[in-house]
Order: sequence, then C-alpha cells, then structure tokens
Amino acid sequence: MRQMTHGEILALKRWNTPTIYNGWEQITSRDTSREGFNLEETVDFMPQMGPMAGRAITVVFEPSNPDHRHANPTAWQDYRRYVASVPGPKIVVVQDLDKPAAMGAFWGEVNSTMHRALGCVGTITDGAIRDLDEMTAAGFKAIARRLCVGHAYSCPVRWGCEVEVFGRTVQPGQLIHGDKHGFLVVPEEDEDGLLDAARFMDSNECLTMIAAARETAGRSSEDALGLIDAAVSKFGEAARGHFARDVEFG
Repeated sequence: MRQMTHGEILALKRWNTPTIYNGWEQITSRDTSREGFNLEETVDFMPQMGPMAGRAITVVFEPSNPDHRHANPTAWQDYRRYVASVPGPKIVVVQDLDKPAAMGAFWGEVNSTMHRALGCVGTITDGAIRDLDEMTAAGFKAIARRLCVGHAYSCPVRWGCEVEVFGRTVQPGQLIHGDKHGFLVVPEEDEDGLLDAARFMDSNECLTMIAAARETAGRSSEDALGLIDAAVSKFGEAARGHFARDVEFG
C-alpha cells in the first residue's frame, strides 16, 4: 500500500481534523462511529498553531516511578536515536502509565526543543505538559490532558511500541492528523486516497450546501428551504458519484 509523501502530509494541514474525517469516512471500510478518532476529551494547548499532521513516534513513560532511570541509564539517549531514525514529519504519541494521576510531565521547554530539532512537529499525550509558552515558542504543538508543574522521574520506559492514548490505540508509523477538535489515526490502507477525499468533500460542501445557505438573505423561509433542499440533493449526488456510497446530509 502506498504511503503519503512528506508533501502530501503537509497538504493535509490545510484542513482541520473534522474535514479530514469527512474525507476519511468516504474511503474507509472501518466503523466511523467508533474507530480512528479519540474517544476521550483532549485539550489543544496551542490552537493558534492550527492542525498538525505526521507519523507516530510512540513512547510510554511512568513519571511516578524512579526505578526506570536506574534500570536503563541510557534510556533517553537510546530513545532519541529511535526518534531520529524515523522520517518526518513526526508526532510523538506519549502514554502516561500514571493516568488518571498526573505526577510529572514528559514535555517542557528542553524536551520539546530537542524533539523539534529531530523533525517532530508536536505531541499527543494523555499525561501533562509544562512550560507552555516556551513549548509554543519552540513551534512544538501539544494535545494533552492537562498542565502540571514538575517532571518527577520522567524517563522513557519503552518506545517504538503500541500505545493507547485518549481511548485510541496507536501503532508506530501511523499517520495522524490532530487539532483543537481531537485527532484521527489513519489506517494504513486508507492513506492513499485520503488527500483527494478530503479535498473533494470540502469543495463539495462549499459549492453546494454552504453556498446555498449563504444565499438566503431576503428570501422567505419556504424559498430558503427550497434552496437548501436542492443543495443537499446536489451535494449527495456529487459525493455518491465520486465515492459510490452514502454521505452525511445526502
């Protein structure tokens, strides 16, 4: 199966995550009511940075446990070499074993700046972050559960493995799109057609339903409903013709 190129991944950033979902649901065989997206609430601490898209770098940590540092004194160095070995753009997906507690942060100014230097554009973590302003200045986006003060015994425990964050399982290398709405983990078999599908669905909405809804000024309610009904029908016909499946509103 063909994977998206770096340039195609960058193109995905031109749309928000709901728009990427709208395209994805047209091409996937997965259950779009429960697969792919986060099942728990997320917080985007840098919404002004817009969406991020990249391949998953996965890591697990347990900041409450001091034993991990002693068990593997070179964990940070070995983990960073794993990060550097993966082509970008990259999103670091961090599972916090202390959840629901937040004993310390994996992310702060120093760690985010080093990861940015290694081609990472941001993180999704079900733990906490700190140094929010400094992380923003580094250009490192964070979707997380909360803020905290300290780092405790922060140390990578294992990496390049399956993780679970916000109710969603993520495998290393999976394509992810995320923003203030949440995130979508794209199944490998759906990558090839995703960009075209998202672009088509966004254009289809603009040329039909959105345009009609904005042309109702001064019209009666009956005329407005007629315009909207016709636009919805046109939207559905175009989508079914392109994807040969049912669509929202259509």
